Amino acid sequence: MTNQRKLLPLVFAVLLILGFGVVAPVAVHAQEQGVENLRQSGQAFRSVAKKVSPAVVFIQVEQEVSRRNPSQYFSPFDSPFNDEFFRRFFGQPPRSQRPRQQAPQRHTIGQGSGFIISPDGYILTNNHVVEDADKVRVTMQDGQEYVAEIVGTDPPSDLAVIKIDESDLPFLRLGDSEQLEVGDWVLAVGNPFGLSHTLTAGIVSAKGRSGMGLSDYENFIQTDAAINPGNSGGPLVNLNGEVVGISTAIFSRNGGYMGIGFAIPVNMAKQIRRQLIEHGAVIRGRLGVYIQDLTRELAQSFGLDNEQGVLVSQVLEDTPAAAAGLKRGDIIQQLDGKDVGKVTDFRNRIALTPPRTRVTLRILRDGRTRLITATIGKLDDAQSAAAAGERDVPELGLNLQELTPELAARLGYEGERGVVVAAVKPGSAAADAGLERGVLIQEIDRQVVTSPAQAIKLLTKGKAHLLLIRQGEGSRYLALKLAQ
Repeated sequence: MTNQRKLLPLVFAVLLILGFGVVAPVAVHAQEQGVENLRQSGQAFRSVAKKVSPAVVFIQVEQEVSRRNPSQYFSPFDSPFNDEFFRRFFGQPPRSQRPRQQAPQRHTIGQGSGFIISPDGYILTNNHVVEDADKVRVTMQDGQEYVAEIVGTDPPSDLAVIKIDESDLPFLRLGDSEQLEVGDWVLAVGNPFGLSHTLTAGIVSAKGRSGMGLSDYENFIQTDAAINPGNSGGPLVNLNGEVVGISTAIFSRNGGYMGIGFAIPVNMAKQIRRQLIEHGAVIRGRLGVYIQDLTRELAQSFGLDNEQGVLVSQVLEDTPAAAAGLKRGDIIQQLDGKDVGKVTDFRNRIALTPPRTRVTLRILRDGRTRLITATIGKLDDAQSAAAAGERDVPELGLNLQELTPELAARLGYEGERGVVVAAVKPGSAAADAGLERGVLIQEIDRQVVTSPAQAIKLLTKGKAHLLLIRQGEGSRYLALKLAQ
């Protein structure tokens, strides 16, 4: 027994030595494996950069700017020509506080990014980069410069196609943004602050962002890849070097990168690009219904156990929807066999469906599932204007917008109720009262407002109104009177 006790320390010592002998190589191996994984990631990014950069271009635009057209709406969040990125993120002074005297004609320059999509020189970029440009200059990675022609622009989606007269150019292949998942690696390439061909890496942090108030047709990819002023129009690519999005905007309270950027999905851009090249404009489809998202309460009232689909609240006369037999109260669950998500998803898909296309809708009516075939019509400018006009109060020079959760988060109105001022007409009663775009109207004549329709109804009842508005962190009352 004594001998066994004497042997115990020796046994423990041997075990400790053996243990450390095993553990040490494992730790070293794990460290080496981690370094190798990082090295492989770096090699992947380097490979993408070499593949993509030659087809990314630096865009400079020039315009002769004269005095402002007094018939246009002004906004502190517009994208003025001398700053190609959306000023709505950069906290510039409101235009209502700027001098209104007629300015002499001047020469302004803006800048952004784009990427070549065909060897014969077609380039995809943002509309707000080249909109109203008198001259567009494109610079390649090797420093070669070209004067570009604007082929077509589409403000509702904020996309544009320009072209340079050259052949055998490097170009990028367009991927499939539907295959993206949250957490996937993506890389943004562009010219932030004029720094040519900058590459940043990040992940897809969200998909299907809408209600941001950035464009009429929204379905943004959200990413934490660093995007800054000058990245607009540049490609967002996957690790295969395929374009999955077009960098468009950032969320920022200080004018710089704050970890949230937005890109237009390339699948939306594919259809718009094709029409811009063929027609110089986008022809959108129309069904002819007013729809709304299914809330939990609405779904329960229709006997549903989920909120999948959109609810038809009105069917317009003499439209494809009326001809197909759609009715108020129908729930559209599928479009051509694919599930319908939110209102923005369904609206975007209908708008990008060519007119005269026959589509199949799966609807739920009175608890029974039915299939309805509709032939998509054409959305003309008058109908687009009418849709926008339902948010207008022309006599006050005011345009209103619903306060969506996304808009509330961006403007700092989380937990608040009201309607957002979307635009103000210069010289109007709203402008004279001091209303600006981005202001939240919480009450009208001591009544809480929660929708543009309710606000418009109250604002058209009389010639003077008492408004409770919120701007920034504080609320105040404001008198709004119809101009005599």
